[in-house]
Amino acid sequence: MPSIAAVADVHCHEHMRGQLAETFRDVNDRADVLVLAGDLTSSGQLSEARELLLELRPVSIPIVAVLGNHDYEHQQYDQIYDMLKASGIHVLDGEGVELELGGERVGFAGTKGFAGGFGRYLLTGYGEQVIKDFVLSGIIEVEKLERALSQLQTERRVAILHYAPIRETLSGESLELYPFLGNSELSKPIDNFGVEVVFHGHSHYGSRFGHTKAGIPVFNVSQTLVSTYHLFELSERMPAYEAADE
Repeated sequence: MPSIAAVADVHCHEHMRGQLAETFRDVNDRADVLVLAGDLTSSGQLSEARELLLELRPVSIPIVAVLGNHDYEHQQYDQIYDMLKASGIHVLDGEGVELELGGERVGFAGTKGFAGGFGRYLLTGYGEQVIKDFVLSGIIEVEKLERALSQLQTERRVAILHYAPIRETLSGESLELYPFLGNSELSKPIDNFGVEVVFHGHSHYGSRFGHTKAGIPVFNVSQTLVSTYHLFELSERMPAYEAADE
């Protein structure tokens, strides 16, 4: 059965030489694929992306990644995306990729995601133009995820985000931060396309585990919570359950 190692928020920078390489020293033996769920760099600089690639050199298993908000800080995210792709990393921004893992075909769909809030407290695009633009950014990310999932031909599907698609994995954060840590609209395509598991980051002080309304497991794999990486085995699908309304 395929095993997935997943971590987010590694925030790589030039003064971390050797630290991430040590983190991933046994990942080739323990997992079939490494998932990096955003905030790959500390402040979105090309020098930090180069350092990340140096740290990832010992990793021989496939790597699937999405960018995070930190990777956008210096407006060099397009170059970071291209640099990582050129190195052989599957960087997803509204795309999907299918990999042969542990004798099974597994599809990965990913995008950064965005903020906006959850359930009845989801921000709506009404009033000032800046609010409408903010809400539109979230809608675009939901559409990217939906497009990526629709492209997958595999029965087994994994979703990768940086922002949280559910409120449950934010428990432990200040309530005032919730609207900026994720967007519940992201969970709709996840449920509609029968995703098997979801990985996200961004919430450094939240909770490690939750479910969508359709019962799909969601893991917050921020490095502050998982220390090295979270190891997940794709086995038989977990039985769905009806989560409480938000």
